[in-house]
Amino acid sequence: MASYSVNERAIAQARRLIDARQYVLDSDWGEVQPKAAEENAFLEGHSWDDYAEWHLGLNEEANDETKSRYAFIYGDFRRVHRTGLIACQYRAAEWRHKEIELAAHELLQRLDKTST
Repeated sequence: MASYSVNERAIAQARRLIDARQYVLDSDWGEVQPKAAEENAFLEGHSWDDYAEWHLGLNEEANDETKSRYAFIYGDFRRVHRTGLIACQYRAAEWRHKEIELAAHELLQRLDKTST
């Protein structure tokens, strides 16, 4: 199993987006989660650093500037999705990536507090 570390820049961006109310509270994550074609389109107009900011985890075994380096996407390249954070928390817990699980949980709590 791959080893992941928390992407602190992604955490900071998610916090900024939540504080700016750039989020979606109710979405079908399976439908809105960026697919490969959407990721490729984003990368055509943005840097790898921009792409990285949408992923809570960094695969320690993958090379920089490859899609396999970035994991646990939480938004649609415009907004944070509550269901995306839930998916990140669930997947991180399932795969026993505790630090990412806790980071997703903290962001989810921040979003819920901000949106009430």
